[in-house]
Amino acid sequence: MKPLREPAFARLWVAAFFSETAEWMLQIALPVFVFQATGSAATTALSIVLGLVPAVLLSPVAGVIADRWNRRLVLCVVCAGQAFVALPLLFVASGGPVFVIYGVMAAQAGLASLFEPARNALVPELVAPGELIGANGLMSINGSVARLAGGWAGGLLLGFGGLGWVVVAYLGVLVIGSALLARPFPRVAAPKAAGPHEPVVRAWIDGLREIGREGRLRLAGVVVVLTSLAQGMFLVLFVVFVLDILDGTEGDVGLLRGVQALGGLAAGFAVATVARKVAPVALLGWGGLALGLSSAVIWNLPALTVSLPLGVFIGLFGLVGAPGVLAGSGLLSLVQTAASPERSGRVLSTVFAGTAGFTALGALLTGVLLDVLGSGVLLNVQAGLHTVSALVVLGVSASGRLRRDTIPAVPRSG
Repeated sequence: MKPLREPAFARLWVAAFFSETAEWMLQIALPVFVFQATGSAATTALSIVLGLVPAVLLSPVAGVIADRWNRRLVLCVVCAGQAFVALPLLFVASGGPVFVIYGVMAAQAGLASLFEPARNALVPELVAPGELIGANGLMSINGSVARLAGGWAGGLLLGFGGLGWVVVAYLGVLVIGSALLARPFPRVAAPKAAGPHEPVVRAWIDGLREIGREGRLRLAGVVVVLTSLAQGMFLVLFVVFVLDILDGTEGDVGLLRGVQALGGLAAGFAVATVARKVAPVALLGWGGLALGLSSAVIWNLPALTVSLPLGVFIGLFGLVGAPGVLAGSGLLSLVQTAASPERSGRVLSTVFAGTAGFTALGALLTGVLLDVLGSGVLLNVQAGLHTVSALVVLGVSASGRLRRDTIPAVPRSG
């Protein structure tokens, strides 16, 4: 927990927790509200897609903003902006048209696409280089706890008080996050004076070129493509697996999806403490391999054994959350350490855009191929994508090519 000894990082960490908790409140509550109001799975799916598209479309702008502007100020403005664009939901809660929710979700997703690159580009400025992996582990803990707290609060408030209660609580949580980001952060390294401003498109292309010329970033790009396709497949296949293969209920879907945060929480603590000195490539490779193999076990277990109680799968899905966090922390740390500081925002925004785009592609392909190939084949393809990605990482790492294909270190920017 050493990074928390840095007051600036500790404040960012708490602010990020409130921001992510608020985000999960709406991610859970709004699709449920749309489905209850329309009874249509298609309109509910549309609301989910709207949470992915802005990250792709706004990638050039998000990255340049994270590199040009004060990153703490960007985060503070985004939190305030998310609170402002959520106000129309109060109109929906009082009987207004449901389609207003689509505009709100698109706006929320657009603002969130600005938040992630700025936050993750800011972390290396607030902690010592040797503590970066531990800091990312602590951020993973945030994500897991926020997922549990925000998801639980969003569903509970929606059920007991309606959408209006969810919105009021959401606004309150964001106000706290904005307040924590209002004061400047003391930094480990003094910020460097900003260079000349290039046009947005040219600056974004410059960030893409850095990915192309840096071996570690090219490797990260391969991982993003394979694992994001797998994640998109998972979003569709998980529901099919629980409802059709396990013969579960809608409530079981929520339970099994949420319990993954418990494994992620344990892994986040491990990364923040005992594993904080492990190389990012090792976390990414071995974590990804464990994720792929454990997923394959879960998907094939019902066909290999007699009917198992739901509790067995609750335990398995709880465990599988751990390697996912290990791999995710490794990927983020790899990108943060490989990208030059003055371009890290653009590189990170491109990674997040690629994640969103290939996740959407994976979900769409699964929808098309499900009736043709069947869920059994696609579930194993999903696990296989994680496994292949991990084997590529471990193979490249063992070859030593990453050490030979590394650009010189660049002094930190502000």
